[in-house]
Amino acid sequence: MSNPYLPDEDPATLFLERTFLAGDFITGVEYGIQFILYLITARYLWSYSKIRERRLLFLLGYITMLLVWETIFIVVQAITVQDIYVDHRNYPGGPWAYFLATQYKAENIIFYASLFVLTFLSDFLVLWRCWVIWSASGRGIAWAVTAFPILLLIASFVMGTLWTLQSSMPGLSLYSALPIAFGTSYYVVSVSINIILTILITIRILLHRKKLLDTLPAEHAQQYLSLMTIIIESAAIYSVTALLFIVTYAVNNPINQIFLTVASGCQQIAGYLIILRVAKGRAWGRNTTQMMTQSIKFNPSADTETAAHELTSIAFASSGQSRGPTQTIGFEIRKQPHSPNSALSLGTSEGTRTAWDSK
Repeated sequence: MSNPYLPDEDPATLFLERTFLAGDFITGVEYGIQFILYLITARYLWSYSKIRERRLLFLLGYITMLLVWETIFIVVQAITVQDIYVDHRNYPGGPWAYFLATQYKAENIIFYASLFVLTFLSDFLVLWRCWVIWSASGRGIAWAVTAFPILLLIASFVMGTLWTLQSSMPGLSLYSALPIAFGTSYYVVSVSINIILTILITIRILLHRKKLLDTLPAEHAQQYLSLMTIIIESAAIYSVTALLFIVTYAVNNPINQIFLTVASGCQQIAGYLIILRVAKGRAWGRNTTQMMTQSIKFNPSADTETAAHELTSIAFASSGQSRGPTQTIGFEIRKQPHSPNSALSLGTSEGTRTAWDSK
C-alpha cells in the first residue's frame, strides 16, 4: 500500500535523504565514543606527563584539537539538518534540492573543511607512528621507509584542498562531477597512505616477532605482537571503512554518505586508541625491542639461583627518550635446597619494597 503522505520527490532523492540522516545519526554515536576515549586518554596523558615526560602534553594537545574539530563537524551537521529539513522544508524540489543549491553557505564550507582537517591530522598520526616504529633500526632507515608515504601525504593535502574548494563553489556540491573526481582522488591517496603504512608497521612488528617470543613469556609479548596490536597501531580499521566509502562514492551510490561518516569516525577512534597505548607505555617505540630483549643473567650456586634483570623506565614510548629520573628494578629468585618453597623479592634502588612467598 502506497504512502499518501510521501513528499513529492522521486525515490532516488528520498533514498539520498534517508542515508543523509542515517549518516548524521552514526556521527552522533561515534562522537560519544570519541568523547569517552578522549577523557580516558587525556587522564592518562596528564597523569604520566608529570612523572615521565612533558612531551606527552603535546599528544594531549593533539587529541584536544581532534575533539574540537570533531565537535565543529558535529555542530555544522546539526545546523545543516535544521536548515534544510526545518527552515527550508518547502523549498522548490524539496530539502535535498535546497542542500545542493546552497553548498556555498558557511556551515557547508566548515563541514568540508573540518572533514579535511580531521582526515589530514589522522593520516599524519599514523605516519608518525610508522616513523617511530621503524626508527628502532635507525633514523636513516625510518626516513627512507616513510619517504614515499610523506610524499603521498603532501599530495593528499593538495587534493583535499581542491576537493574542499570545489565542493563549496556556487552551483557545485559534493556530488557534482568535478568535486567527485577530486574527492575520489583525495580519498584514494589517503587510503593508499594508510594501507602502505599498515603494511610497513606490520612488517616491522613481524620482523621482531620471533626474537621477542624467544625472549619473553607469551603473555608478556602479546601486547606487542598480537593481531589487535597491529590493527590498532596501523589504524587498519580506517583503511577498511574508507575503501567502502571510495567505492560507493566513485559510483555515486547514496549509501556513501553512511560510509563517509563511519570512515571519519573510525579514523578518529583509531587515533585515540593509538595514543592511549602510548600513554600507557604499551605502544611500540624506538627502544621497545632493545628493552624487551635485554639479557637475563644467572649466577647459580649451591643453594641460590639469582636472576637479575634491569629495566629502565621509558618516559615516552614513541621517542624512547627520557629526561626524568630512571629507576632500576631488580628481581631475585632464591631456591633453597630440598625445599618446595621459593621466595621472590622485588627491590628498587631504594631497597626491597615487597616480598611474595609461594608454597
